[in-house]
Amino acid sequence: MERTGFGLDIQQIKELAHTMRENGLTLVEITGDGTSLRLERGSVPAEAALSVPAAVQAPEKQEAAPAPAKECGGVEVKSPIVGVFYAAASLDSEPYVQVGSRVKKGDTLCIIEAMKLLNEITAECDGEVTEVCAASGQVVEYAQVLFRIK
Repeated sequence: MERTGFGLDIQQIKELAHTMRENGLTLVEITGDGTSLRLERGSVPAEAALSVPAAVQAPEKQEAAPAPAKECGGVEVKSPIVGVFYAAASLDSEPYVQVGSRVKKGDTLCIIEAMKLLNEITAECDGEVTEVCAASGQVVEYAQVLFRIK
């Protein structure tokens, strides 16, 4: 059986992807012994990328298109967890959103890292970002306001 740099075989990675779907996780990143494994799922098909030669595609179910969202009427997006706030996917990437950005329900607003897991925070409705209340790299608390959307 083909093994990755972590000693995981392809079936174990597929099981991890399945567990992610079951628990609503959008991103899992594992690093160790000079290799890394990143499983990410969202509006594009889930992908698994290894820094070793083997790469695995995790199957993703197609979901029905969501009903059109209504405009926000002054909503505060609060942190669902304690963790580190990241405004962009990487240091050299543009922020997901900034003041004045138009967002639709389900759009990624930021990532919060907690216990080595990256959690995407998404818009709950359509609207315009009127305030970004946290700085990238800042530790945020549970229920802390991250964004205001109108």
